[in-house]
Amino acid sequence: MKSELVIDVRDLTKRFGNKTVVNQVAMQVRRGEIVGFLGPNGSGKTTSIRMMCGLLTANSGEGTVLGLDLMRDQLKIKREVGYMTQKFSFYDDLTIEENLAFVARLYKLKPLHTYVDKTLESLGLTSRRKQLAGSLSGGWKQRLALAACTMHKPKLLLLDEPTAGVDPKARREFWDEIHVLAAEGMTVLVSTHYMDEAERCHRISYIAYGNMLAQGTVEEVVASSGLHTLLVKGEDTDKVAHTLADHPDIDQVAPFGSTLHVVGPNEDKLKSAVDEICADYDLTVELGETTLEDVFIKFMSDSKDNMQ
Repeated sequence: MKSELVIDVRDLTKRFGNKTVVNQVAMQVRRGEIVGFLGPNGSGKTTSIRMMCGLLTANSGEGTVLGLDLMRDQLKIKREVGYMTQKFSFYDDLTIEENLAFVARLYKLKPLHTYVDKTLESLGLTSRRKQLAGSLSGGWKQRLALAACTMHKPKLLLLDEPTAGVDPKARREFWDEIHVLAAEGMTVLVSTHYMDEAERCHRISYIAYGNMLAQGTVEEVVASSGLHTLLVKGEDTDKVAHTLADHPDIDQVAPFGSTLHVVGPNEDKLKSAVDEICADYDLTVELGETTLEDVFIKFMSDSKDNMQ
């Protein structure tokens, strides 16, 4: 059933000493959805993911993952999810095939060789089965990690910045595979810093320093930000950039070639400020489209680092 909630957690809180790294986070993810989990480094994404997959115990909160109680059924949850960590975590001195066989034994998958062979074939790794994992490129290491964490056919896949350091072609192929898995019914929660990856998700959740700030589709999050954007074009953009950035009605000024991307919360005040500053220069001003990156920079600017 498409509306089935695979993740349904409320008031999820985690403290380390006197630091609250996840503060009363709530999240719902439905079966077959791909949800992007975004936020600055140290914002609590990894801690949240580890609580949801049963690797960390929350200090408080409640809810279910795959219908299992988050606080009481952590061992069962761990067996039912696939978790791909930020760091390549397989044995460099074992072959691809040997690493997959090791994982298959952990999950008690039988017949072992059938699972390994099917996994190698499904992700195009058969020809490299005897290659040492440590000699793989970033893209191939990523493929191995994805193969290993989906071998036991989990209903929920948790991916923690899976494409960091991977070239654009490998990233696109990885995301194509994620969409295939989701179409087959697998649910995916993926943390990422890449805006183009966030835009490939069905919905996104943005967390900043432990606090969930926004959830919804990309369009909903951008619309709810209340930001407006103007494009300043011409050869004199470098002469007005600093003046624009210093104006109280302007939040962001970002150069893109000979164009300035100017963002502010009040459309009328933004246009008035830009028109006034640009009036004496050979520049044109036109309405632009607020991007997800604009919204996230705004969120970061308004948030306080809880670890300071």
